[in-house]
Amino acid sequence: MLKREMQVNLKSFIVWTSILIIIFALVFAIYPSIMDNENIAMMEEFMNLFPEEIIKMFNMDISSLSSAYGWFKTEGLIFILLIIGVYAATLGSNILLKEESDKTIEYLASKPIRRNEIITSKILCGLFYISLMIILLFLFNFIGLSLIEDFDIKSFILLSLSPFLIALPIFFICMFISTFFNKTKKTFGIAIGLVFISYFFMILSNLNENTEVFKYFSLYTLADSREIILNNRIPIINVLIFFIIIIVFVLGIYHKYNRKELV
Repeated sequence: MLKREMQVNLKSFIVWTSILIIIFALVFAIYPSIMDNENIAMMEEFMNLFPEEIIKMFNMDISSLSSAYGWFKTEGLIFILLIIGVYAATLGSNILLKEESDKTIEYLASKPIRRNEIITSKILCGLFYISLMIILLFLFNFIGLSLIEDFDIKSFILLSLSPFLIALPIFFICMFISTFFNKTKKTFGIAIGLVFISYFFMILSNLNENTEVFKYFSLYTLADSREIILNNRIPIINVLIFFIIIIVFVLGIYHKYNRKELV
């Protein structure tokens, strides 16, 4: 069952991972050549045109775009968090539900396979591909940055692993939501909406003190890049919330799916 899941989801994994690697390959290839003193000065002058809230929103107040690593900590990390978040949401919303949507659940029902086995194989497949994507991107970026400049390795490792804190909760939440539906097209919009609304709330929370409350409604708050950049640490409370979310929704998936009428 697990082998079948790995084969079915391999193509989408390759596509999503390739997108990220191509983006960073292009940056590492051209960034050092375009970031001369003149361009750095022009960029800093251009950044002064933006409001302080916008600069803070993208961590540009604590990290300079004058280096590839500086770009990685700002715009680069945004690409990673959003793309991996969308991949995790898409995978979670259809990996379990597609058996019903594609009518293959009838085939599985004819086999001596329990529902718990189906769920477990789906979860293990999702965990494997999400983890592999993050690890491959970490290795690629580490090699790429090492070839062109010096950088803070501890901070880089924490930033590179922080997508785990949002990708896995998103995966399990979307997988749980899918147990309430019978067609993948109904859950896709919900899953994508969850990612972008969550990210939008995080952006709102960084604008000022009045909007800071929105951080409590965003999964992206778990991957607190500002805390990592400033203090080289991931808050323990974020890690605890991460595990609580996973445990609650994994239990919810098993409970709901085992009581669901499959069509």
